[in-house]
Amino acid sequence: MSLSNKVAILGGGASGLMAALAAARAGADVTIYEHNNSVGKKILASGNGRCNIINTTVSAEDYAGIDPFFTAYALEQLPFEDFETFCHSIGLLLECKSDGRCYPLSNEAKAVLIAFKSAVADAGVKILTEKKVTALTKEKKGFIVHCENEKSIYDKVLIATGSQAAPQLGATEDGVRFAHSFGHEIIPQYPSLVQLHLNSKFHHKMAGVKTFAEVTLAINHKLLTKVQGDILFASYGISGLAILDISQNASYALMNNQRVSITINLLPNFDPQTLSATLEKLFNDVPNRPIETVLSTLLPGKTIVYLCEEIALNPSKFVSTLSEKELQKLIHLIQNWTFEVNGTHGFKHAEVSGGGVATAQINDKTMESKLVKGLYFAGEVLDIVGRRGGYNFNFAWASGLIAGKEMGK
Repeated sequence: MSLSNKVAILGGGASGLMAALAAARAGADVTIYEHNNSVGKKILASGNGRCNIINTTVSAEDYAGIDPFFTAYALEQLPFEDFETFCHSIGLLLECKSDGRCYPLSNEAKAVLIAFKSAVADAGVKILTEKKVTALTKEKKGFIVHCENEKSIYDKVLIATGSQAAPQLGATEDGVRFAHSFGHEIIPQYPSLVQLHLNSKFHHKMAGVKTFAEVTLAINHKLLTKVQGDILFASYGISGLAILDISQNASYALMNNQRVSITINLLPNFDPQTLSATLEKLFNDVPNRPIETVLSTLLPGKTIVYLCEEIALNPSKFVSTLSEKELQKLIHLIQNWTFEVNGTHGFKHAEVSGGGVATAQINDKTMESKLVKGLYFAGEVLDIVGRRGGYNFNFAWASGLIAGKEMGK
């Protein structure tokens, strides 16, 4: 390693901080450029302020992109045991749940940021906050990082600027813009882990209704995936963990002008035959009560009126007066209520985004550009997006670690 190995890291998020620490520990002179007033804004906001820092069950199959298996090598380089050891080395203790999600033991995201900021400071990393990088160019003498009123020269540069998700936390398109200026292909970006908009006359009337359900996603009328979890109706459409889990596929399809729909099963713990028998017995036991009253023991009250309206059924009608055809229609709708999805709630409300710098032009063993020697990429700026549950952090830490070690050589 040359004594003048100067490294610039654009972006002080998870991948940038990890890369900075790895490069500095390898002996590089490292500077982080962060346009926010502090590093790690997304770390602080993640996991509702708790920071789901990693998942112990990760594999390449937990990711989407043109080539999800681009992640495989990086993930293999940072197994959970090594990450936990690393966390201990910077003074951070973890608590892991049975489903593989891990959090700082304090249950506060700021513990993660405090540990990283302390570690990079100890390693001699310079952090320049409120430094907006306006352009990145390369000359014979090295990379030129252009800020508003100054320029600095570096031997190597890492673009770890993240994606468009959560612009209120400082997200920008700068990283893909810099990458494009060097000839890199950019895969169109789209929101992921995001709420969905519905084309329906009912959803806004049910705003605030939260329940456990099974959600089936269909693209161009073809079943794609099915998940169970909480759903939450909202004025704009629908949210909840089950919706976030299908949102990557839904958002990608919408971006490509495909027809997207979701089918909600409000009583997923019943098979159709059991539900039919249960309702028939219930209706026989209390024949002179309105449908709305009887169903309130099974379903959120606000949903019942609109379920009935969907099939032109009066919710005040006594259950004893229901025909067999009406009963079967009601049972079917309870478990197969279909809504057209006509949009997402946008980058502002997305936790992450898909798309970004094409991974075909990046060396997965080093995170170095195949087009420009000395230019590296890590984290969400790449065309890689993970499932909910800490997986996006898995790739951020792993890709940052590899890039940092390489830049430190």
